[in-house]
Amino acid sequence: MAAKAKEQYILSTGRRKTSSARLFLKPGKGTVTINGKKPEDYLRRMQSQMVIMQPIELLNQTGKFDMKVTVVGGGESGQAGAIRHDLT
Repeated sequence: MAAKAKEQYILSTGRRKTSSARLFLKPGKGTVTINGKKPEDYLRRMQSQMVIMQPIELLNQTGKFDMKVTVVGGGESGQAGAIRHDLT
């Protein structure tokens, strides 16, 4: 029986105001989940959705990494800022 290779994740934490985000990043196809939901289902404002993707787009890395995010506290703007800070 062959041993299953461990997946390599990058784990980080970002905070803004009263929000705290944990990010699990690994090479992939660009899948993003926030608290188990798609970004457009979790973040209601388009501006918030754009904020979380800015670091990836700035470095031309769109579609190269899968992101799994858990975020707590604060409102939508603070959570989006915490996710962006975490990703940078």
